[in-house]
Amino acid sequence: MPTPPIDPADAPRENPATREGYHHGDLRAALIDQAEAVARTKGPEAVTMRALTRQVGVSANAAYRHFADRAALVQEVTFRAQAAMARAMDAARADLPAQADGAAHLTAVGRTYIEAARAEPGLFRTAFTEPADLELSADPRAAGDSGLTPFLHLADALDRMVADGSLAAELREGAEAPCWSAVHGFSMLVVSGPLRSAPAEVVDALVARTVATAVLGITQAP
Repeated sequence: MPTPPIDPADAPRENPATREGYHHGDLRAALIDQAEAVARTKGPEAVTMRALTRQVGVSANAAYRHFADRAALVQEVTFRAQAAMARAMDAARADLPAQADGAAHLTAVGRTYIEAARAEPGLFRTAFTEPADLELSADPRAAGDSGLTPFLHLADALDRMVADGSLAAELREGAEAPCWSAVHGFSMLVVSGPLRSAPAEVVDALVARTVATAVLGITQAP
């Protein structure tokens, strides 16, 4: 008696963990991709190893063969998010006139930081609110095509201001901190603070004022 054909709905489903690709590093990439997708829509706090392994279809033990812990996985998403912002800064600065001064470059960097937060709040929070040492701010994995990370874009713009005389050399040291604080603080007000429901045109005006104030502020002696 011939064996009846198997209904596709009843066919056994392949476990992704057993696929050949996962034995050659694809699982690591799949976990990072899934973590990035979760962070984009729900923020970094939603990225958990238990949920990710379930979504990808593997055991937790399989995931821990690629990442020591959740922090190691989230760090990879952080690098991706920072690299995306760095590429946006590359583009914003490339659009400036050839004769643009350092202040114009610093303005482009600051505006791009805030606009990236507005466009991708989940990834922004993953990139800049997850614990990470400042030494990782220059990591090549967080860089754009120019080789500059967001932090290095900031430093480069400040160096340009010293070179063109708009920022006194004695005020250069540590100037990254007030600039970064201004745009990051404003970004958090927009992403998850009291400005999150403000009309876009109001936020646009406040972006311009915040960045302009930061650029002017660093030129003043404390």
